[in-house]
Amino acid sequence: MSPDKNPQTMKPLTAAAKLGIYLPATPEEFRNSPVTRAQLEELRTNPPQWLQDLHRDGPFPRDVVSRKLGISNSGLGRAGIEDALTTADIDALIANPPEWLLRERENYAEVRKEAERVKAKEAERRAATNRPSKRW
Repeated sequence: MSPDKNPQTMKPLTAAAKLGIYLPATPEEFRNSPVTRAQLEELRTNPPQWLQDLHRDGPFPRDVVSRKLGISNSGLGRAGIEDALTTADIDALIANPPEWLLRERENYAEVRKEAERVKAKEAERRAATNRPSKRW
């Protein structure tokens, strides 16, 4: 195969999502130009200082914030958290969790437990229907 003359590119928002970073916190040159797959891989394997800083200190996008807090993205919305949070913000919430965070963690744990129960029940049902029948 010959190398592509026009490599595939993605929007900066897509690249930021793949890197787990908050797009508005990135440098202007990243926000304003498409990113190739090769550039994305280079950012992953050899991150520049600005990317290292964002991974360490934030601000983080919603999905990263919710994962770090152990709640769902919807839980952030119910709590009224609309802005991206930094590591310091997240650490402060974890150190002294407000009542909404405790409630959302409990709710999220129940949802995960129910999803596991349903998954196990479905696997059991599939296993039962795949058994060979006993015919004499």
